[in-house]
Formats: sequence, structure tokens, C-alpha cells
Amino acid sequence: MYYSESGDEWKKFNTRDGMGIKLLQKAGIVTAIITQESTKIVMRRAQKLTIPEVHQGVYDKLAVLKELIARHGFSMDQVAYIGDDVNDLQALGAVGFSAAPSDGMPPVLKTVRYVCKKKGGEGAVREVADLILAARQPR
Repeated sequence: MYYSESGDEWKKFNTRDGMGIKLLQKAGIVTAIITQESTKIVMRRAQKLTIPEVHQGVYDKLAVLKELIARHGFSMDQVAYIGDDVNDLQALGAVGFSAAPSDGMPPVLKTVRYVCKKKGGEGAVREVADLILAARQPR
């Protein structure tokens, strides 16, 4: 997150992460953003990627995740979640596949099933998307 002297807010997004999200959607996988932030930038990115579930200003991410899962008829075991900080810990501990970017906070890195080779904003989402898609391929 970047802020200018005039108060403008910028956030960097990785185009490969965006392609990973599009590939998941093409494979029929529901994508979502659950974030404590509440910014127009996140909403614009979600709209560009046609992410159907965008939940901003969330302090209880697990509660929102449970509601989302129930609405879509999934179980927690069918969910993959990537998070990087302590406010993701409950959700990360509840899902079937949890991941964190390599620069996630130490308690998160100790909790998740998979630690990405990439950092947040540098392709970690794409890395997880590729893992999910590869796991769905018949052998």
C-alpha cells in the first residue's frame, strides 16, 4: 500500500496473480476476496477480474467465509485460502488447503499447509492457483 502527500492511495497488483484468478474461474472455481481493508482500489481490481465475492472491512474473516461456503453449498474441506497475517489465522486453520506468501507473518507461516516461494503481490496467488489446477488434472 502506498500513500501520496495529497492522501491518494495506491496498491500494487500482480498481473500474473490476476491471470491465476481468471484460470480458476475458467475451471469453474468460485473466487473471493475477504479483506479487512475497505478501499475503492480493491473493488476496482475485483470488478476487473469479475470476482463474484468481495467482502471488505471484515474483522471476522472466518464468519464471512462460513457464510460464503454455506451459500455456495461447499464444505470447509473444499476451500483453499491464502492469507498473510494474524487476522487470517482462524480462516486458515478451518479450510482444506491453506497457504501463505513467503513473506507472511511467522505465526501464519507456521500454521499453513503450504508456504509459497513467491511473496505477496509478487505471484503467490498465481502459485496457489497453479497448484489447485494441477491437483484437479486427471493422472
